Amino acid sequence: MNTAAKLLEAMRRHPLDWRIEQLHTVAKQLGIDVRSHGGSHQVFSHAAVLDILSVPAHRPIKPVYIRQFVALCDQVKELTL
Repeated sequence: MNTAAKLLEAMRRHPLDWRIEQLHTVAKQLGIDVRSHGGSHQVFSHAAVLDILSVPAHRPIKPVYIRQFVALCDQVKELTL
């Protein structure tokens, strides 16, 4: 199990106190695009999934955004594997 998979499982179990860099690590491993246009939000998207996710880059990230990110990752894994 690689680092990104471990992080994703940890996010699933405990959605508190995560940093945007950790989301970037998981997104990179799954091929999820990350956009940042200099604002306070990071936008996660993937060509195979219609939904996009905008996450405030403030620390710590609220659990609702972590749950949405995990759901996005699950959709990507389901559609690409």
